[in-house]
Amino acid sequence: MATPTVLVKILARKDEEVVTGLQARPLSQLKEQIAQLKSDGDTPRGFANAMISRVAEGDPAIIAEIKKASPSKGLLRENFMPAEIAQSYQKGGATCLSVLTDVDFFQGGNDCLMQARAACSLPVIRKDFIVDPYQVYEARAIGADCVLLIVAALKDEQMHLLAETAEALGMDVLVEVHDGDELERALKLKTKLIGINNRNLHTFEVSLNTTFNLLDRIPDDRLVITESAIHAVEDVRAMRERNVHAFLVGEAFMRADEPGEKLRELFF
Repeated sequence: MATPTVLVKILARKDEEVVTGLQARPLSQLKEQIAQLKSDGDTPRGFANAMISRVAEGDPAIIAEIKKASPSKGLLRENFMPAEIAQSYQKGGATCLSVLTDVDFFQGGNDCLMQARAACSLPVIRKDFIVDPYQVYEARAIGADCVLLIVAALKDEQMHLLAETAEALGMDVLVEVHDGDELERALKLKTKLIGINNRNLHTFEVSLNTTFNLLDRIPDDRLVITESAIHAVEDVRAMRERNVHAFLVGEAFMRADEPGEKLRELFF
């Protein structure tokens, strides 16, 4: 299947961002920043362990997303204050945070992640379209504890190199799939976290069946995180009845006046 048009546009922009990033902040500079973080005692917070431990306790593990806008839905939240949202999520019972750092398509930025992480004690994933090791170093330099790798956006060699780079920096990896073919490729990585995105990248339609149909193919040593299309208590119940206890939710929370209260309402 051809790469979705919107993804082609985004990935082309990411290639440009890597080039300009290398000029503005060479890799050597990022490595210095990472070394400084380490000397300051700022090491990765343990994203995967936080998710796995929460599920082991019998509770739902929620990655609560901080996202101002999206290509398919436009502006989600006008009053967008990453630090306040992060604190609201922590109070509401989130296990981890996801912060959009893409500027052009999601109206995010690296500063959003830095503000959110500084305002709470939760582990944070950099949610972006990672195509080059430079972005993985950048993720750790801005404080990310985990990176997202989208199988639809990557060739196998790229994906393995990016995962190895993240591991070398002490970060976790959430590898995201949309179908069975992508799942087969993702399972070749060592990462403990498999995200199943219920959104079709071609049509933007969502269906919980995307997660349900792939469950039997995922080994027990991986934690399945269902992404997108979780809007109601019934959606959560349907997942948990099928032994899916980890969730990434953004839109439903971003449209609420108090995101953390909406999280608690949906899950607890």
